[in-house]
Amino acid sequence: MPHLKKPRKVEPLSKLWDRKAQKCGLRHTVYSVNGDEYTGNWLDSKKHGKGTQIWKKGGAIYDGDWKYGKRDGYGTYSKLLSVTNEYSREYSGGWKNDKKHGFGTYFYSDAACYEGEWSEDQRSGWGRMYYDNGDIYEGEWLKNKHHGQGMLRLANENRYEGNWKYGKKNGHGKYFYLDKGQLYEGFWVDGVAKCGTVSDFGRAEAPTPTIYPIPKVHLLDVRSVLMETQSTYHGE
Repeated sequence: MPHLKKPRKVEPLSKLWDRKAQKCGLRHTVYSVNGDEYTGNWLDSKKHGKGTQIWKKGGAIYDGDWKYGKRDGYGTYSKLLSVTNEYSREYSGGWKNDKKHGFGTYFYSDAACYEGEWSEDQRSGWGRMYYDNGDIYEGEWLKNKHHGQGMLRLANENRYEGNWKYGKKNGHGKYFYLDKGQLYEGFWVDGVAKCGTVSDFGRAEAPTPTIYPIPKVHLLDVRSVLMETQSTYHGE
């Protein structure tokens, strides 16, 4: 009896083409239909590993880590300046799921920048912000706002140290008027000082001190007065 060979299973052309088109490992530059280009590592047709992406629209460039098609790990994002036709670094740091995440530095302008922690594209955690006007904030953040403990130092060296809530002074804090040689220490509500004490502080070194020092005022129980006033605002 003759031996019959089993027919060989033929892979459909559609699957064969799809398999050959799969991008894995390191490849040369791949151009998208919209003009974007990517050079780097792939895994199952997704950007994965080290790679550089250039967006045709706007001319932005990202160089760093990728994970399953999204920026993830450490990388630098830069924009093309139309005036000089040169790249200017905008953000350098951690990424997760295509968003700024972890520790990183963002450059808003030549003078303004933020260095610190990020969460889902927003400043959250500890960070230091340098503003265009010369002010500096260092402390805790939540969703792009000062939140928690922090210090704001103004360009004239006056500063606030204390609690913040959603971008405003809230709770206990100290405001140093170094230009006048005074210190306010007390309680704040939504950025407004509500109850506290003012005393001389560094008056001898102040550039524009007050004409007369602050006279001493004695209360029988300063602590109880402050606590009573604070409880009023907490109850609102």
